Amino acid sequence: MFDAADRDGLPRAAGIGYKHAHFTALTADTGPIRWIEIHAENYMGEGGRPRAQLRALSERFAVSVHGVGLSIGGERPLDRDHLARLRTLCDWLQPASFSEHLAWSTHDTGYLNDLLPLPYTETTLSRVARHIDEVQDALGRRMLLENPSTYLAFAETGMAETEFLSEIARRTGCGLLLDVNNVFVSATNQGYSPEGYIDAFPLDAVGEIHLGGHTEDEDGTGRTLLIDTHDCAVVDPVWALYAHTIARGGPRPTLIEWDSELPEFPVLRAEAARAAAILEPAG
Repeated sequence: MFDAADRDGLPRAAGIGYKHAHFTALTADTGPIRWIEIHAENYMGEGGRPRAQLRALSERFAVSVHGVGLSIGGERPLDRDHLARLRTLCDWLQPASFSEHLAWSTHDTGYLNDLLPLPYTETTLSRVARHIDEVQDALGRRMLLENPSTYLAFAETGMAETEFLSEIARRTGCGLLLDVNNVFVSATNQGYSPEGYIDAFPLDAVGEIHLGGHTEDEDGTGRTLLIDTHDCAVVDPVWALYAHTIARGGPRPTLIEWDSELPEFPVLRAEAARAAAILEPAG
């Protein structure tokens, strides 16, 4: 249950990605769920039932705002109108946390409905840091940056992703959002150790963890290809990697992401309870 202490940050407990279909069930039976997360772009309009429901939920739960449209890694300047709408939302809601993705989705005057990866170079590092500084100044709040799910590596990459994220946090003072499923997806696709990635990750900078489902496919050579889909339950190897993460870094606010093919609420509640069972002994 939400209390005043949670306004200074998310509780180190389980949360869920909020969807309108679960409003009634969530308010009737919170179970282990202590906080919720919304996608910013779904609430940038004024008024209406979605805003009214969110206001009601914000009186009971800590709220995290997760952006998907800023294109932090894009080469063109940040969209000032988008950033202004985001500031208006955050000023209205006063969320406990705000986060965005280490990705890009803009090119020239176009917008791509996807979160695309970046090469890890000094040029990219400087651009991302500059954009994060701009976001934090515009919002008047610290943001968290999420590690991406990736399917290939860039030839020009000159540093490890964990090194890149560590330096971003150092330069800007931002926090990090560690998506454990993204780690597992990327490690499987590119053939490195997910545990080794976690061991190299700057866990002290982590303000939030994400867990979600993925889809297994094959690439053109018959090798396993994992796709970050958020449309199913968290798989056992990701739960094991999450337990490894908590054992190393201690409890962190942990979100269950389920964005499509939505289950009945008891299924989502059970996923949150499984995360809580790992968090609570570590607390």
